[in-house]
Amino acid sequence: MPDIKELTTKIVEFNNDRDWKQFHNPKDLALSLVLEAAEVMEHFQWKNSEAMEEYLKSHKDDVGEELADVLYWVLLMSNDLGIDIKLALEEKMKKNEAKYPIEKAKGSNTKYNKL
Repeated sequence: MPDIKELTTKIVEFNNDRDWKQFHNPKDLALSLVLEAAEVMEHFQWKNSEAMEEYLKSHKDDVGEELADVLYWVLLMSNDLGIDIKLALEEKMKKNEAKYPIEKAKGSNTKYNKL
Protein backbone atom coordinates (compact mmCIF):
# COMPACT_ATOMS: atom_id res chain seq x y z
CA MET A 1 0.00 0.00 0.00
CA PRO A 2 1.50 3.33 -1.01
CA ASP A 3 1.98 5.96 1.68
CA ILE A 4 0.67 9.52 1.52
CA LYS A 5 3.81 10.90 -0.14
CA GLU A 6 3.69 8.23 -2.84
CA LEU A 7 0.00 8.88 -3.49
CA THR A 8 0.61 12.62 -3.64
CA THR A 9 3.51 12.16 -6.07
CA LYS A 10 1.31 10.04 -8.31
CA ILE A 11 -1.46 12.67 -8.28
CA VAL A 12 0.95 15.53 -8.97
CA GLU A 13 2.54 13.62 -11.84
CA PHE A 14 -0.90 12.85 -13.27
CA ASN A 15 -1.76 16.54 -13.22
CA ASN A 16 1.62 17.71 -14.49
CA ASP A 17 1.50 15.27 -17.41
CA ARG A 18 -1.77 16.94 -18.48
CA ASP A 19 -0.61 20.53 -17.77
CA TRP A 20 -3.52 21.08 -15.41
CA LYS A 21 -1.66 23.07 -12.73
CA GLN A 22 -2.69 26.24 -14.58
CA PHE A 23 -6.31 25.54 -13.64
CA HIS A 24 -5.65 24.69 -9.99
CA ASN A 25 -5.92 27.70 -7.74
CA PRO A 26 -6.87 27.19 -4.07
CA LYS A 27 -10.49 28.24 -4.62
CA ASP A 28 -11.07 25.77 -7.44
CA LEU A 29 -9.28 22.98 -5.60
CA ALA A 30 -11.49 23.59 -2.56
CA LEU A 31 -14.57 23.69 -4.77
CA SER A 32 -13.61 20.38 -6.39
CA LEU A 33 -13.11 18.86 -2.94
CA VAL A 34 -16.57 19.98 -1.80
CA LEU A 35 -18.21 18.76 -5.00
CA GLU A 36 -16.66 15.31 -4.61
CA ALA A 37 -17.72 15.19 -0.96
CA ALA A 38 -21.25 15.99 -2.10
CA GLU A 39 -21.08 13.03 -4.48
CA VAL A 40 -20.29 10.81 -1.48
CA MET A 41 -23.36 12.21 0.26
CA GLU A 42 -25.58 11.49 -2.75
CA HIS A 43 -25.16 7.76 -2.14
CA PHE A 44 -26.88 8.10 1.24
CA GLN A 45 -29.49 10.74 0.49
CA TRP A 46 -33.03 9.76 1.45
CA LYS A 47 -31.95 6.43 2.95
CA ASN A 48 -32.54 5.29 6.50
CA SER A 49 -30.02 3.09 8.31
CA GLU A 50 -31.42 -0.15 6.92
CA ALA A 51 -31.58 1.18 3.36
CA MET A 52 -27.99 2.44 3.58
CA GLU A 53 -26.76 -0.91 4.82
CA GLU A 54 -28.53 -2.70 1.97
CA TYR A 55 -27.34 -0.14 -0.59
CA LEU A 56 -23.71 -0.58 0.44
CA LYS A 57 -23.86 -4.29 -0.28
CA SER A 58 -24.03 -3.56 -4.00
CA HIS A 59 -22.55 -0.03 -4.20
CA LYS A 60 -19.52 -0.16 -1.92
CA ASP A 61 -17.13 0.22 -4.86
CA ASP A 62 -19.04 3.28 -6.09
CA VAL A 63 -18.78 4.91 -2.67
CA GLY A 64 -15.10 3.96 -2.57
CA GLU A 65 -14.52 5.75 -5.88
CA GLU A 66 -16.11 8.91 -4.52
CA LEU A 67 -14.04 8.71 -1.35
CA ALA A 68 -10.94 8.27 -3.52
CA ASP A 69 -11.91 11.43 -5.42
CA VAL A 70 -12.15 13.31 -2.11
CA LEU A 71 -8.72 12.03 -1.08
CA TYR A 72 -7.33 13.00 -4.48
CA TRP A 73 -8.34 16.63 -3.99
CA VAL A 74 -7.19 16.71 -0.35
CA LEU A 75 -3.75 15.44 -1.33
CA LEU A 76 -3.44 17.72 -4.35
CA MET A 77 -4.57 20.79 -2.43
CA SER A 78 -2.33 20.10 0.56
CA ASN A 79 0.61 19.61 -1.80
CA ASP A 80 -0.08 22.83 -3.69
CA LEU A 81 -0.46 24.79 -0.45
CA GLY A 82 2.70 23.31 1.06
CA ILE A 83 0.83 21.59 3.89
CA ASP A 84 2.19 18.32 5.26
CA ILE A 85 -1.22 16.65 5.49
CA LYS A 86 0.05 13.74 7.58
CA LEU A 87 1.50 16.15 10.14
CA ALA A 88 -1.64 18.32 9.98
CA LEU A 89 -3.80 15.27 10.73
CA GLU A 90 -1.56 14.18 13.59
CA GLU A 91 -1.73 17.67 15.13
CA LYS A 92 -5.50 17.85 14.63
CA MET A 93 -5.93 14.47 16.34
CA LYS A 94 -3.97 15.76 19.36
CA LYS A 95 -6.36 18.71 19.56
CA ASN A 96 -9.36 16.40 19.20
CA GLU A 97 -8.05 14.15 21.97
CA ALA A 98 -7.84 17.18 24.26
CA LYS A 99 -11.32 18.41 23.28
CA TYR A 100 -12.89 14.97 23.56
CA PRO A 101 -11.29 13.10 26.48
CA ILE A 102 -12.41 9.49 26.62
CA GLU A 103 -13.86 9.79 30.10
CA LYS A 104 -16.22 12.57 28.95
CA ALA A 105 -16.83 11.75 25.29
CA LYS A 106 -17.09 7.95 25.17
CA GLY A 107 -20.49 6.94 23.84
CA SER A 108 -21.62 10.56 23.51
CA ASN A 109 -22.26 12.69 20.44
CA THR A 110 -22.17 15.92 22.45
CA LYS A 111 -19.96 18.69 21.05
CA TYR A 112 -16.77 19.34 23.01
CA ASN A 113 -17.93 22.70 24.39
CA LYS A 114 -20.96 21.00 25.98
CA LEU A 115 -19.17 18.03 27.58
